[in-house]
Amino acid sequence: MPSTSTSAGRTGAVTVGLDGSPESLAAAEWAAREAALRGAPLKLVSVWEPVPMAARAAFLGEESRDHWSGRIPAEAAAGVRESHPELDVTADQSTGRPGEVLARLAEESALLVLGSRGLSGFRGFLVGSVGQAVLAETTSPVVFVRAPEDDGAGGGEKNIADGPVVLGIDAHEPDDVLLRYAFEAAARRGVPLRVVHVWSLPPYFAYGLPQDPVLDAELAKQEAAALTEVLAPWRAEHPGVEVAEAPTVGKTADVLVEAANGAALLVVGRRMRRAPFGGRIGSVAHAVLHHSTAPVAVVPHN
Repeated sequence: MPSTSTSAGRTGAVTVGLDGSPESLAAAEWAAREAALRGAPLKLVSVWEPVPMAARAAFLGEESRDHWSGRIPAEAAAGVRESHPELDVTADQSTGRPGEVLARLAEESALLVLGSRGLSGFRGFLVGSVGQAVLAETTSPVVFVRAPEDDGAGGGEKNIADGPVVLGIDAHEPDDVLLRYAFEAAARRGVPLRVVHVWSLPPYFAYGLPQDPVLDAELAKQEAAALTEVLAPWRAEHPGVEVAEAPTVGKTADVLVEAANGAALLVVGRRMRRAPFGGRIGSVAHAVLHHSTAPVAVVPHN
């Protein structure tokens, strides 16, 4: 049954990490809409990483330092207040290593939103070292947002805010935190939820065996039934959410990236497992982040 106590249900602000780039400004606008949907305050933060005094004097200057440390969040906040006057918006500046500071802020927030640069000539994101460090350490959901790109006609990227929410889960190892986040995201937006469960056919070719269509059909039936069973209590808890079940054969990351085309949000999970050298993002989340054209929410879970 759905759990009522989850990290995805924390209270608090929607926090945005800003660096003045078009990507972070797009993240601020996305986060403002999300905060309005949640009825939550919006916090805009830039992180100034200390540099040696000699380098600061040679390359930065006080005016440049003031711009990066103070003007960026202040100017972004002014823009957000103009377009979203109903929001409680604060602007702040912190000093330290960006990955560490943002990971700490994520723990204090309902949601952390970061911008991510589009890969030139390709679909998807380029997730930098700061974003990866935050993802690996935080137990709070993190959303990555791309800046709009020119579509060749000067109109920018198509607005996909009204598309469905897409959730990727393993129907055999479902997690309440991930399911609750996706159902609530769809309910807030008033859009359908498409739940994708990816499974694989037996490795016929590896064993030199011919494909068995009858067995394939039976496996497909079983996988579809497993997904339906997982979603049943969540459908009952969220009767207003239109749910489309999509049990699919294939490679998980590829299927999710394709399913996210035109989506308002793609939701994927990250298991909170500690490795000898720190946290890990997970191969599916890592691949999806680098190739999805939709905003991606990475939700940590056990």
